[in-house]
Amino acid sequence: MPNMSEIVHRRRERRAERRRINESRVRAALLGFGYLFSIALAIAIFASVFAYADLTRDLPSIEQLPILLDPQNGLLLQPTRVYDRTGEQVIFTFAPSDAKRVYVPFVSIPQPLVDATIAASDPRFDSHPGYLLSGLDNPDSHPTLAQKLAYDLLLFVEPPSLRRALRERILAAQITSRFGKNQVIEWTLNSTNYGHYAFGIQSASELYFDKSATELTLAESALLASVAETPSLNPLDAPEAASQRAKETLLIMQALGMIEEIPSLPSPTGRGDGGEGREGAFINLALSQLATRYDRQRIERGGLKIISTLDTDLQTSAACLTKIFAARLVNAPADESNCDAARYLSALPQTNLAAPSASALILDPRDGQILALIGETDAQGESAFLTAHNPGALLTPFVYLTGFARGLAPASLVWDIPRGDLQNPDLAFHGPMRLRVALANDYLAPALDVLDQMGADNATRTARSFGLDISLPSDLEPGAAFVSASPPQTLLDLSAAYATFSSLGLRNGQSFADTIQPSSVLRLETVDGAIWLDWSQPESQSVVSPQLAYLMNHALSDASARWPGWGNPNVTEIGRPAAFKSGWTGSSDAWAIGYTPARLVAVWNGDSGTEFALSPRLPASLWAALMQAAHESLPADSWTPPAGIIEMDVCDPSGLLPTSDCPEVVREVFASGFEPTQGDTLFRSAIVNRETGLLATVFTPPALTEERVFMAVPEEARAWADASGIPVAPEAYDAIQPPAQNPNVNIGAPALFADVNGRVEIVGTATGDGFQYYKILVGKGLNPREWRQVGENFSTPIINGELAEWDAAGLDGLYAIQLVVVYADQRVETAVVLVAVGD
Repeated sequence: MPNMSEIVHRRRERRAERRRINESRVRAALLGFGYLFSIALAIAIFASVFAYADLTRDLPSIEQLPILLDPQNGLLLQPTRVYDRTGEQVIFTFAPSDAKRVYVPFVSIPQPLVDATIAASDPRFDSHPGYLLSGLDNPDSHPTLAQKLAYDLLLFVEPPSLRRALRERILAAQITSRFGKNQVIEWTLNSTNYGHYAFGIQSASELYFDKSATELTLAESALLASVAETPSLNPLDAPEAASQRAKETLLIMQALGMIEEIPSLPSPTGRGDGGEGREGAFINLALSQLATRYDRQRIERGGLKIISTLDTDLQTSAACLTKIFAARLVNAPADESNCDAARYLSALPQTNLAAPSASALILDPRDGQILALIGETDAQGESAFLTAHNPGALLTPFVYLTGFARGLAPASLVWDIPRGDLQNPDLAFHGPMRLRVALANDYLAPALDVLDQMGADNATRTARSFGLDISLPSDLEPGAAFVSASPPQTLLDLSAAYATFSSLGLRNGQSFADTIQPSSVLRLETVDGAIWLDWSQPESQSVVSPQLAYLMNHALSDASARWPGWGNPNVTEIGRPAAFKSGWTGSSDAWAIGYTPARLVAVWNGDSGTEFALSPRLPASLWAALMQAAHESLPADSWTPPAGIIEMDVCDPSGLLPTSDCPEVVREVFASGFEPTQGDTLFRSAIVNRETGLLATVFTPPALTEERVFMAVPEEARAWADASGIPVAPEAYDAIQPPAQNPNVNIGAPALFADVNGRVEIVGTATGDGFQYYKILVGKGLNPREWRQVGENFSTPIINGELAEWDAAGLDGLYAIQLVVVYADQRVETAVVLVAVGD
């Protein structure tokens, strides 16, 4: 048994062992934690390095700033100019004047202007390193002058994001550290937008106060510093708001100890309105399209050349023609001496329009380039915008195109008959016609009939595939989009849609917001030749097959199809093949769109001061003049039929194969596989008793019968036919009055109206002086058009005997049996009996 000392010793050893184990565990834990911490720290460091590397990847160099804002040759000292398609003629300058901008060095900038700029835009300018961390959650906020400089001149192409906000602050810190805060002030004042395309303090000082920037007073400085924050609130456009903001800036300056007293504010005494407000629709469109790629303010800021698609001569002609047209609408005089194209503008009918206006667009459908664009022009001048208007009948081609895709053709028969409250432009209905005629003359009832057949949803999809937005409120039927509630469309959208027909189904232009639209810009480049954007080559998208587009072009370019509504000759005939579509709306909007393979012209005409329906004949006059001006140097050309198009003669207006009853035969086009194979069924000849007007029978005296051609009018068109005096084929027959029996020529059996079937024995008499032969004929109906001989010619006379045996098996209906006896002197005698054949 162990003694006490051994027990104590063992206990001490166990306690020591436990202590060693615990200490070992703690050391291992601390070591593990150290390893983990080191790994995490390394990961964090590497992550930070990679994040910073990613953040600064492709970061613009701040060394661009001295190049852009060099006092002598800085790119931004040249205002952005827009040139015509030749790149030689300036058509617009984004500046109050076309001159090179004047650079103001820091030493020449008045101190009050520096102080006012800091107070309005960066009150903590002296205490931060060029950037502030506040505002990271709002990428469009630029709380310091250096940050604003970095965004405006270096990061304008990047979309708003946290990444851009961080990169902006990195650049702001670099700019401030590299060039100093005085340089930041100098560059800011020489590049800031002060409204009305006045970039730089010298331009703003001259525009608003007609003086040099070096002469600005404290109050003027405060006013301009406030305008720099919100250029639209400038002394010309919003004088009261500009003055109020200037007072706020002066109060901030006073609070910062920059000034002691607040001076009274001056009124602008500058030299005009700068550049804004004189752009016109074309410049406004070009700027809008470029703004889908670049910041609009950067484009306006300067240093760029915009080579547009504009044809200067054509734009000049379009502008003066539209101006003269607008003046004639209100019977006002117009100076036509400087408008050579005025010779193309025909006289207008007398109008009673209160406030008419018009707009026009000319483009090349082969590449989608806009050659001329005139905004809404009235007696006061041209607007810079293209307002959406009711397109009316301009949407019907997309209804008919839906039909073409399902087997209809320009030759298809349609009926223009009353339907609800619908009215045609001429307030009349015209009955049966080929589809092309209804299309050409804005007859709406046929379009609605086709819409019903094809389905409004299908027609809606067709229109949308052409870039037309025809969305409607949920409480309206889809079909309303094409007639009673047509959603407004712009001149540009409708032109793009019709240009797709002209280019045989291809939509040409450039991509804007995921859709190809006509383009107003060829290239965007810097003044030193660096290309930013090249749209000289069009993008193309197939919208519809060449065959279907050709059918539409063939119908719309058929001048004779327009004659029922427009007369012959008429203003739409311009001396060359051209497609034309009028847009009757039944309201104060009217349209005219037409094209050749090389040019498209679209015209809108409206009157905001009237409630009656405007006639498309008015815009058609301007359209015809613009088309002739646009084609002066171009050869007459038309569309070559693509493979899969068939031409053939058909009956007008049924569009079916001609028959002997067809009143007129025309040449028509069809998509292969959809050409007609049956004869015309719209016109049918009938033999009638001219005295009774009833259908003749075999018993009607030949002297009273005549053949007439009747139109087969469907039940729904009977009211129109009656009102129009269209005779309808009679359905009743003449009273049956068999002649007295001839003893030498007669049929004894079967009896009149006897029921027969199978093999029928025909009994009677066929004899007389000079008898030569007899024959038996049978034909279907009361007055058969066709007779079939039973057996051969019989040369033996028969008296009350069997004349022939007729096999009537399988036949059904009313049949006539005719005995024909021929005598030696060529005399012919006949006898007829009617029988009912059937089981």
